[in-house]
Amino acid sequence: MPALVFDCDGVLADTERYGHLPAFNQTFQEFGLPVRWSDSDYAEKVKVGGGKERMKTLLTPDFIAAVGLPSDPEALDEQVARWHRRKTEIYTGIIAGGQIPPRPGVRRIAAEADAADWTLAVASTSAEPSVRSVLTHAMGPGLAARFSVFAGDIVPRKKPAPDIYDYAVDQLGLDPADAVVIEDSRNGLLSALGAGLGCAVTTSAYTGLEDFTGAWLVVSSLGDPPPEAVTTEVLSDPFGSRPRPFVRLADLESLRAAAGAK
Repeated sequence: MPALVFDCDGVLADTERYGHLPAFNQTFQEFGLPVRWSDSDYAEKVKVGGGKERMKTLLTPDFIAAVGLPSDPEALDEQVARWHRRKTEIYTGIIAGGQIPPRPGVRRIAAEADAADWTLAVASTSAEPSVRSVLTHAMGPGLAARFSVFAGDIVPRKKPAPDIYDYAVDQLGLDPADAVVIEDSRNGLLSALGAGLGCAVTTSAYTGLEDFTGAWLVVSSLGDPPPEAVTTEVLSDPFGSRPRPFVRLADLESLRAAAGAK
């Protein structure tokens, strides 16, 4: 059975700039940390997989001493975990407020896949409560219930390691040749490719200039028909699929067939 596997942040909604970044900064403020990430700062931080891992980039010896953090590694991990739990609460509140719209085409193409009896899943190394909140917001409760969710710390290594996709393939009993992944970043693409999965990319706020060599297709978004009428801009199309004016499930199926025949 074919499977359509979405990343979460940047794919289901453009959550990094408008959700995660303000949630990190509010967390830093609440904990009295002398840190506020700018948009350009965060453009670098998103290259680090995982929220706790991004927070840990702060933990230089000088920062630990200046803020009065514990030097014991276990106690320091516990402190970062407290920051991250609060950050997740703030972030899920932002999502619940409905301020960040789903990205074009994600609900439409997931509904097409569900109607065609494709397996639906999300594979993300963000915290599971965050992923589920975005999934429900983007898909609606009914369609979201059709998804398997693989998220958070269920694997030892974050993207670009293939662990989360290896885990999803194993749990779903998939043949990797039957899966199509939708990602938005180079780290996500490398993770999918490392697990032997084909991947289409929809670029997002921080990823438009990244190297997507190996992707089956790179587009500005999946697009939507009227009344939304969001047209897909094709950025790379090595298999000549030419999705116009938006990406359909049939386009993803043709990519899967073309890659299999290669």
